[in-house]
Amino acid sequence: MHFCQGLSQDVVARLPHYRSDFYDARNRKVLGSAFYLFFACLANAIAFGSLLGFLTGGEIGVIEMLIATAIGGIFYALFSAQPITLLGGTGPMVIFTSLVYVVCQRFELNFIAVYCWCGIWAGLILVLLAVVNTSNLMRYFSRFTDDIFAALVSIIFIYEAAKNIVETFHDQGANFTAWVGVFLAAGTCALALFLPTLKRIGPRPANWAKFLADFAPTIAIVAITFLTVTVSSVSLEGANVPLSFEDTTSGRPWLVELYAVPDWVKVAAIVPAFFAAVLLFLDQNITSHIINEGMAPLRKGHGYHLDLLLIGILTLVFSLFGLPWIVAATIHSVNHLNSLTVEADDTETPTLAVVENRVSALLIHLGIAASIFMLTWIKFIPMPVLFGLFIFMGIVSLRANSFFIRALSLAVPLVFRFANPREKLASVGGRRRFTIVQLICFCTLWLVKSSVLGLLFPIFIALCVPVRLLMTRIIDEVDLDLLDDN
Repeated sequence: MHFCQGLSQDVVARLPHYRSDFYDARNRKVLGSAFYLFFACLANAIAFGSLLGFLTGGEIGVIEMLIATAIGGIFYALFSAQPITLLGGTGPMVIFTSLVYVVCQRFELNFIAVYCWCGIWAGLILVLLAVVNTSNLMRYFSRFTDDIFAALVSIIFIYEAAKNIVETFHDQGANFTAWVGVFLAAGTCALALFLPTLKRIGPRPANWAKFLADFAPTIAIVAITFLTVTVSSVSLEGANVPLSFEDTTSGRPWLVELYAVPDWVKVAAIVPAFFAAVLLFLDQNITSHIINEGMAPLRKGHGYHLDLLLIGILTLVFSLFGLPWIVAATIHSVNHLNSLTVEADDTETPTLAVVENRVSALLIHLGIAASIFMLTWIKFIPMPVLFGLFIFMGIVSLRANSFFIRALSLAVPLVFRFANPREKLASVGGRRRFTIVQLICFCTLWLVKSSVLGLLFPIFIALCVPVRLLMTRIIDEVDLDLLDDN
């Protein structure tokens, strides 16, 4: 085994493009992408930070998530091999952290100290995995798994946002305020979806139409928020952020006291740390695989090993301060890629290139860092507007998901006309069997995620690989090559 071989290859392959990553950012799409995804990443940090604060008794909350997202995102934007991938909090990591908290409460252990030791071990495991080139295993993953995972995350985003809106009716009843929340969410999503369609007016899109398309999500957020603040007399819940960033959510010291637990706990923490490392490894690599090996024509290459090493370092360091572990966020990364994609004016050549750069990711996370000093202003953004943004992101991601289009076409055949032209060459029987197997895997993942087996969610994702390998027994190789381009 050649230690660090993958790391050295990643550095050698990506370093020559480092300067151009900044020089190529002289494109309007970069600024539009940065504004749009600043709000998306901010909403993600607030949402997961609030949930984490509730599940850990306030030990880790919104301010910790904002700081981790800002610092981790800036670090990753500057040094990663694939800066199009964006970092953030994820559902599986929030669930894992809450389970650690429950165990600590049961055995009367200092949660933040146990969490810190878990993070130290998990970080070291990830660094070791990067050193011994384990990301090479990603060559066994294909669009079969990528599309299932991406569709699952997209639908979770839409489902959770819609659930929060519906819960307003449950808590307050079907009053005027609840209906205003529905209007704001729907208005944000609809406006963000509508503005890009203006490019289709006339034989060639005008510059103003291109501008509106590039900045559509940002315009939607600002317009609906302004409308709410200036016109509506209804008091709506704003973003759930703290009033100060100087103290932790619980008031504990920022630096974790490592020796607040017995020695046996420090060693025993290796066990949950292993599961945490598996979660982080698969979340990071599958999202990177979706970005690097997708349909978009990337030119500058990638580096799975280097990116995994950075996640390991961040996990280790953040644990010392009781900050949440962050990793590649699938929905944000996919939308980042989509927002940087340059499309042709004609429909025959849908994609020309991707504006590969570090500046958009850097601006996004610098914006989140700046927002920590403007928490009172962030509160003006109504939560329904952020929920509408989540729904928009989920819809945009699903529109480009081959599995989702094929699955929907099983019930509504006309939808298949939006499918990838390459997939249309596959036989009807092979295409149907391929899609049904993906649907079974998708439903299994959803059930696991929603059950007490939630921690095993990444393991079930990994099991999609052997399922795909076994499909050669029921589907012709030619059809598999057309439907699942590795």
